[in-house]
Amino acid sequence: MTKAILEMQHITKDFPGVKALDNVSFSVNEGEIHCLVGENGAGKSTLMKVLSGVYPHGTYDGEILFDGEEQRFSNISDSKKAGMAIIYQELALVPEMTVYENIFLGHEIINGFTVNWNETIQEAGKMLKKVQLNVNPATKVKDLGAGKQQLVEIAKALSIDVKLLLLDEPTSALNEDDSDNLLDMLRELKKHGVTIVLISHKLKEVIKIADSVTVLRDGQTICTLDASKGEVSEQVLIKQMVGREINNIYPERGHRKIGETVMEVKNWSAYDPKIGRKVLDNINFYVRKGEIVSFAGLMGSGRTEMALSLFGNPGGYRITGEMIIRGKGKTYRHPQHAIKDGVAYVTEDRKGNGLILIQDVKQNITLANLREIARHGVVDNNREVVVANDYKLSLDIKTPSIEQKVLNLSGGNQQKVSVAKWLFVKPEILILDEPTRGIDVGAKYEIYTIMNRLVEQGMSIIMISSELPEVLEMSDRIYIVSSGRLSGELPVEEATQEKIMHLATN
Repeated sequence: MTKAILEMQHITKDFPGVKALDNVSFSVNEGEIHCLVGENGAGKSTLMKVLSGVYPHGTYDGEILFDGEEQRFSNISDSKKAGMAIIYQELALVPEMTVYENIFLGHEIINGFTVNWNETIQEAGKMLKKVQLNVNPATKVKDLGAGKQQLVEIAKALSIDVKLLLLDEPTSALNEDDSDNLLDMLRELKKHGVTIVLISHKLKEVIKIADSVTVLRDGQTICTLDASKGEVSEQVLIKQMVGREINNIYPERGHRKIGETVMEVKNWSAYDPKIGRKVLDNINFYVRKGEIVSFAGLMGSGRTEMALSLFGNPGGYRITGEMIIRGKGKTYRHPQHAIKDGVAYVTEDRKGNGLILIQDVKQNITLANLREIARHGVVDNNREVVVANDYKLSLDIKTPSIEQKVLNLSGGNQQKVSVAKWLFVKPEILILDEPTRGIDVGAKYEIYTIMNRLVEQGMSIIMISSELPEVLEMSDRIYIVSSGRLSGELPVEEATQEKIMHLATN
């Protein structure tokens, strides 16, 4: 008979103006991979923070039973001592430190009054073998790719003799190969007795790996599904997550009136002096009015570097080549110059670079165009409220108020605020870098609907995406980037995932 290693009973957690969790109960059996799914704002991450002690006992109602005993964690150290480890979407590694230093950071191997570095390196090597990562433990974390950094984070968790491993969107920043490798490694950990709770928006990977799935919606438990009984399918998960059936997660695109060329880039190269090499090599492409042009490719291929080099070059690259906007040659030496000329960029990192999380919704929406709402150099608060409420309604930003701090919004609604911020500068060309990263299927549908509406109104969109189904469904044309070069261009009618991946790996 299977034994429940974890039971969360009647968990309720309130924030100002929001009930994040409302009487949530679920249990996890020992030795299984249990997935937790739901729309952004459903309460998944909040539930994991309650479980791990980030929100200490006394700040929520309900009970936590782990290994048959009630737990009252005061902090994350208490949950670690009990045998739990949590890995967040934003990795908690120190880039300048080595792999072995990161793995044992906070629980160093001490010999008397000093750290035993020889034993630390040996033990770190054992942890790396467990996660099937073949790197030198003395490598600095900053020199590893995102997929390998994720594995270092898991090795760090395993170094405390973990019984229950909690992962919050571990594959959101990984390409397909790295994601598959991570899932394979989680299956291997399961074979060695580690119980895993995985939060993911990628339903295909949930279906691929889950033994059971619990669905949350609006802070409540909706159901738990058993994969061995055939209860887990994409259609069932979507229906339970959003409360209705969505037969196609991509909206009808309507009629796009594609017009004249509004942007042309010729022989565009960029050298990054910080790493001492070219990141872009002789890029040539064009964008027409009212179309969505996508750039696909593996992580590190140069797509984001291309976007930044076009948007005022905040990365400080040495650029050669020509950019023509509406028939005129342009050189943007600062993002402000691009903004004034009708070019906007929605970053892939909304929390780090796109939004000021401690400010409210209205301040974030108006941030990039304060001149529009200022009188004699002073922000008109009434005008700011009107603008923010207009975007709240038009983009359906779900927030109790435009005075709500952005850090309290779900990922999908944070992304809408980020889009609203750049729509307020009234761009003609909008660059969207990973526009649906880390958001759920319902919020994705809403973002796609907004994109369709914008191009129907005559805006041009450049989309960078690692989600190949998204690229195929939303684009008019697709450019493929490989190692800083354009390796091909495909009209969407001729494109397939196989063709894109072939060009991306050339």
